[in-house]
Amino acid sequence: MVALLSSVSHAISNATTSTLHRRSVNQTHSSRLHSSFQLSAFGSRGSHNDAVCIRSRKPLSPITYSSNFAPVAAIPFDLSPPPIDHDLYDDMAIAGAKVSEDWIIETFNNDEDALDAVDNGTVVGTNRCFMLVIVVDLSHYGRIRVSGEDRIPFLHNQSTANFEALSEGGGCDTVFVTPTARTIDIAQAWIMKTAVTLVVSPSTSKSISEMLNKYIFFADKVEIQDITNKTCLFALIGPKSNQVMVDLNLGDLIGQPYGSHKHYNVSGNPVTVAVGSVISEEGFSLMMSPSAAGMVWKTLLSHNATPMGSNAFETYRILQGRPSPGNELTDEFNVLEAGLWNAVSLNKGCYKGQETISRLITYDGIKQKLWGIQLSSPVKPGTPITVEGKKVGKLTSYTGGKGGNEYFGLGYIKRKAASKGDKVVVGDDVIGTVVEVPYLARQQPLALSSKS
Repeated sequence: MVALLSSVSHAISNATTSTLHRRSVNQTHSSRLHSSFQLSAFGSRGSHNDAVCIRSRKPLSPITYSSNFAPVAAIPFDLSPPPIDHDLYDDMAIAGAKVSEDWIIETFNNDEDALDAVDNGTVVGTNRCFMLVIVVDLSHYGRIRVSGEDRIPFLHNQSTANFEALSEGGGCDTVFVTPTARTIDIAQAWIMKTAVTLVVSPSTSKSISEMLNKYIFFADKVEIQDITNKTCLFALIGPKSNQVMVDLNLGDLIGQPYGSHKHYNVSGNPVTVAVGSVISEEGFSLMMSPSAAGMVWKTLLSHNATPMGSNAFETYRILQGRPSPGNELTDEFNVLEAGLWNAVSLNKGCYKGQETISRLITYDGIKQKLWGIQLSSPVKPGTPITVEGKKVGKLTSYTGGKGGNEYFGLGYIKRKAASKGDKVVVGDDVIGTVVEVPYLARQQPLALSSKS
């Protein structure tokens, strides 16, 4: 296995990327990368000026490793516009994907197989058992770039995580809340050399960008840029994702803390790979320029990755218990009721919503909790949850699960009304069993005296 290069002395000259948007060049790159997906890391803690570099066979620094890449000049982390011919989506459509008018991959007509694979890493075929990993196109999720000298203290004051405790190459989850700690969205943050990249939900990218711009004061050196349409985002999930990372010479990210990331170069195109996905702290996220997306997608499929559409991904989100805007994250519920403890710092000083969060903990003011609920039959989100005829909460998300007959939902329930294993009634006569869900089970409640 070819070792990844972990350092470089400096970036070389900027390469012109406009021609990479042409279909003829994309097809040349795709065929070359499909047979050999070779990446080189730029530095052990991020990048120099957020640049990425492919090494030639000849060493360019005192630290030398073998490499079989073709020599390519280094280029900066360029946020080029998407190609107008949408090569990635053409490829997906050929593969059987149903693409919406908003360029969201709804399904590959393999939802059951994809959900099986993400659960246990295997799909049983007619003659053998295939070891698989899931790749999801999440390019419709928002990406926001926050730059400028004051970006760290600015985000530190505008969201719940302790950004001042993070360093380049690291990352975290953070929650954007109202002044009364009501939830807006969870963001995955990557701390780069000259900027912070935030991955947010599709429905909140515009509103969060506008909100952040609103809170920039005259003297603040902060710039907000929505780069959603200038980048693509894939998630690699499932128990076999580590093996794919090894196969792609990305094994040095395995076992690193959540949010850790590095910059790589694929045939002259920048790719950022981070630990964790939107759904889980396991798996990996890959952000790249649109000109590299088709190449990366085809290569992941060539390593036995099974594509998953957004419909199955929504089912997976609910089964995992990850809250989402418009469902679990609304003005009705605060960040602690949503159980998002891992994204909250209690002792970092003043920030938006901090006073309310501290008061909730000091006075035990968390009145309800988000749970998973196994259901006896289908039911619509928004349906009341009752115990002994008294309303104690409401259902916020619902899925039929694998096969459409494994009814499952997420819902808020008053703390003293029910807990794990208890029975509740959803609507008129649907029986529900309260259960833990993986995403929320990993959250660790904090105390005001703890270091966070």
